[in-house]
Amino acid sequence: MFDFSWIVKMAFRDFRKNFSRLLLFTSSMVVGIAALVAISSFGENLKKGIDQQSKELVGADLVLSKSSPMGAQGPDTLALQVANEVNFASMVVFPATGESRLTQVRALEGEFPYYGKLETKPVEAEATFRAGGRKALVEKLLMAQFNAQVGDSIKVGNLTFMIEGELQKVPGQSGITATVAPAVYIPMAYLEETGLVQYGSRLRYQRYYLFEEGVDVDALVKQNEASWEDQKIDADTMEDRKRQTGRSFENLSNFLSLVAFIALLLGSVGVASAVNVFVKEKLPSVAVLRCLGVSAGTAIAIYLFQILIMGLMGALFGAFLGSILQFVLPVVFADFLPLDVTVQVSWKSVAFGILTGILVALLFALLPLLKIRKVSPMATLRPEEGDTSIKKDVWRWGVIGGIVLFVFAFSFYLLKGWKEALGFTGFVILAFLALWSVALGIMWLIKRSLPVSLRYTIRQSLANLYRPNNQTVSLIATIGLGTAMISTLFFVQNQLLDEAKFADKEDQPNMLLFDIQSHQIEAVAEKIKSNGLPILQQVPIVTMGLESINGLTKKTNDTLPEDQRKSRGLYNREFRVTYRDTLISSERLVRGELKQVKQSGDSVFVSVDQGYAMRTGIKLGDEIIFNVQGRPIKTYVGSLRDVKFNQVSTNFLVLFPENVLNNAPKFHVLITKTKNDRQAADVQAEVVREYPNISVINLGTIVETLEEILGKISFVIQFMAFFSIVTGILVLISSLIISKYQRMRESILLRTIGASSGTVSKINTLEYFFLGSLASLSGILLSFLATFLLSRFVFELPFRGAYEEALMIYLSITLLTVILGWLNGRKIIKMAPMEILRGN
Repeated sequence: MFDFSWIVKMAFRDFRKNFSRLLLFTSSMVVGIAALVAISSFGENLKKGIDQQSKELVGADLVLSKSSPMGAQGPDTLALQVANEVNFASMVVFPATGESRLTQVRALEGEFPYYGKLETKPVEAEATFRAGGRKALVEKLLMAQFNAQVGDSIKVGNLTFMIEGELQKVPGQSGITATVAPAVYIPMAYLEETGLVQYGSRLRYQRYYLFEEGVDVDALVKQNEASWEDQKIDADTMEDRKRQTGRSFENLSNFLSLVAFIALLLGSVGVASAVNVFVKEKLPSVAVLRCLGVSAGTAIAIYLFQILIMGLMGALFGAFLGSILQFVLPVVFADFLPLDVTVQVSWKSVAFGILTGILVALLFALLPLLKIRKVSPMATLRPEEGDTSIKKDVWRWGVIGGIVLFVFAFSFYLLKGWKEALGFTGFVILAFLALWSVALGIMWLIKRSLPVSLRYTIRQSLANLYRPNNQTVSLIATIGLGTAMISTLFFVQNQLLDEAKFADKEDQPNMLLFDIQSHQIEAVAEKIKSNGLPILQQVPIVTMGLESINGLTKKTNDTLPEDQRKSRGLYNREFRVTYRDTLISSERLVRGELKQVKQSGDSVFVSVDQGYAMRTGIKLGDEIIFNVQGRPIKTYVGSLRDVKFNQVSTNFLVLFPENVLNNAPKFHVLITKTKNDRQAADVQAEVVREYPNISVINLGTIVETLEEILGKISFVIQFMAFFSIVTGILVLISSLIISKYQRMRESILLRTIGASSGTVSKINTLEYFFLGSLASLSGILLSFLATFLLSRFVFELPFRGAYEEALMIYLSITLLTVILGWLNGRKIIKMAPMEILRGN
């Protein structure tokens, strides 16, 4: 039987000598727990914020949305107030400078928003904007970009408006949304006069409702659901937006929690490594206890109690840091949040972090602690290192199984799906196995084939990587995985940006002009040519809907068994198609063939994007009837194309042949390439000044916007990945300090046989150089593999290695390792051998 009081007494006695070293065991997991508690608390606070500010997310009780005027609707007579909005993408011009930009124009009528408000600067601008007159509210990012001030002018279409106020915030809109599509609000009364409502303009009509308290909005939506579906009207309620926003940010919170959990696992590997060294040093003491009649279980209990106490201390301190850290997170995520988050301590998250930290510390500490079971009293006379091998130890394999099960259970709790949890667990196992294999392989290679001809200092430093009490495996695993996370982020970001910088590629266009009316196309094309620019593509676009497929209309399709239905998205979406009899560079014919229409009465064969066909169930030979402005056109699927939508080109899901849509109402897109940004700005200003309805996309501006967005996303991910790097550094520091005592004995031996301080210093420096190099290179190689897989199978981009960034990461991690190693060993190197011997 266990004598608990005796175990506690022995544990605390041992604490006197080993407290500072035991503290190092748990220091490496503190950062992971802090990140976990901070993210979990932030998620709880965000959830409360969504519950409390759900009405402000929508700004109304009900929002109806349609791509054409929706006419009178049932809720119109039930509502206390109704507001209307028409929004669309259009160019705006700042007359003071002549500069222009594509924005989201919002023509507003009524008192929307009913919950929350349009935050403006000055504050009274919202009220004066609604009072009447040709006034506009302009997004602050847009104002800053063009150095505009309140009181300046802005031209929207044919009209010039006075900037009444700088728009600071719109209910339900995040900073990222404002970056992508900065808004300009104008009064609805002036919409027609702008001249921007023309055929082909992508208008979105929205109607906002405010109801009396007690009105069941969800029941109202359900009552009108069938009618609205027929009219292709989307309904959005406070509960819908609440669920959508909650789901989105819950997924984000869970993802970030997994990143924090990885940091905790890295720290736990450091715990296991440190406890392993601790146990090795304690084996003689355990052997003495066994001679005195203490059972192996009692001996384990003594040290396990110490680990439990230190794990609890580490978890408490980590939870405390996490509770402070959560106050920083709203600032970090500010650009992604559509609402204000009130930060307060979440005791549920604190408890969750503490329990997780203790459990992980115990699991990882048990792995080396179970070696004590194999120590017999005879170990006082002869060592039995061989008996502590894990190969035939069922209990230690059981602990490894417990660790894997815990990782799976934790990820399942966050991801809510066994496939996702299995994938995450597999990733963790694969990453650790890869780095563990690299470490063991390097140690085996050095031990087996270390050249005798090498300089003594180099040979000695390399040999230290596989000698007893080495930290090679744990450091390569922890620092390598942290490096891999940071490196993969940099490499993927650079890959995406490099692909996006089409403006710098000679063979790629960099300017698109769209919403060109048929009567304008010749004049616009001539203007482009007069500026010395080529017409790379001139494409007509016809808007249509789908009426039936293989005789099935939307209603009859819904009556079929679920496994026989076509996707409802086919019937609900609006198709924008073009017509030609040839393929362009971004297309490749996969199946079937392009068939021309040579005379009236010929069957019409269309070509469909292969990916879209697979998603919606479209097959070769299917009969599809399209509705073009009220006129039905019967077509057949004649071919499937592989369309590269990531290329700058006019890519379409559906391609018609010539001689079918030539007389249909259409608008046009024109694509060209300018020589530089100055020429692009001049041409853009000239076109928009003469043709206000035409929208111009300068792809150079898009690249800048993309860089800004990726920069913000990258900052958030770097912020989280930083915890893994910090954890790796803490593991490095603790491992170096723990191995300090081993280095003392080696230094004594080297100094005794005549080695100078300089020689010992070189050996230590080279050892840390090799250790840092191996850890960082392992992580970088793993990140190259991850980047290749992401590029090939997720982004479908050619892999290009970011070798300069890889070199910088390698040098940084290696230099940091060398500096920390040197700081740790400098006192030992300077001490005389006898001084060290007396100290021991």
